[in-house]
Amino acid sequence: MAETHVLFVEDDDVIREATQLALERDGFVVTAMPDGLSGLEAFRADRPDIALLDVMVPGLDGVSLCRRIRDESTVPVIMLSARADSIDVVLGLEAGADDYVTKPFDGAVLVARIRAVLRRFGHAGRPAGEPDGRDGPDEQGVLSFGDLEIDTEGMEVRRGGKRVALTPTEMRLLLEFSAAPGTVLSRDKLLERVWDYGWGGDTRVVDVHVQRLRTKIGQDRIDTVRGFGYKLKA
Repeated sequence: MAETHVLFVEDDDVIREATQLALERDGFVVTAMPDGLSGLEAFRADRPDIALLDVMVPGLDGVSLCRRIRDESTVPVIMLSARADSIDVVLGLEAGADDYVTKPFDGAVLVARIRAVLRRFGHAGRPAGEPDGRDGPDEQGVLSFGDLEIDTEGMEVRRGGKRVALTPTEMRLLLEFSAAPGTVLSRDKLLERVWDYGWGGDTRVVDVHVQRLRTKIGQDRIDTVRGFGYKLKA
C-alpha cells in the first residue's frame, strides 16, 4: 500500500516538530513547512494526499492557503485552529476545508481525524445507499431532480446540462441527500455518514458544507427543517 503524504503547515517550531514525529510514527510521510508561502510551494511540488493547515501562519494565512489549494485541487484539507469558537473555523470551512481540529490536540485524535477524512475520500465514489442497505439509483446510475442530474457511477453532477464541480465531501453529502429525497437528515446523522464521526462533532461543519453545496446546485434545492436538519426536495 502506498504511503500517505501529508503537508503540514505550522509556524510554531515545537508543535510542528512534535506533530511531524507523531505522524511519521504512525506511518505517514510528512512535509512540514513554517509558513503559508512555503506551504503553497510544497503543495505544488509534492502534491500531497492531505493538507493540515494552521489558521494563523505568517506570509499567507491558513485560510488563504486553503483557498489557493482549493482553486487547484480537491485534495482533502483539515484546518487547525487554536479556538473552537473562532470565526476562523467558519472561514476555513467556507474556504473549502473539509474538517478542522482544535488546538491543543491529542496526537491520536489528530491521526483518527486524518484517517477518517482519507477513508471518506477513498470512498467518495460509493453509490448512494451503499453499504447501509438503502435503495440505490436507477439502472443507468443517474438520479434526476428537476434540472439537477447526479451520475452516481461516473461521480458527476450536472445542473441545466452543465457540469458542476464538487469536492469529494460535497459529493458524499449530495449522495446522502439524493439517496433519500424528501427525507429529513439530521446534522448528527450527516456527521456520522459523511464525516465518518463515531463521536459527537461540531455541526458547523455540516451547516457550512450544506451552504457551499447550495451555491453550486441551487439555493432552493435543499430545505432547512428547523430543529431537525436538512432535506433534498424530491
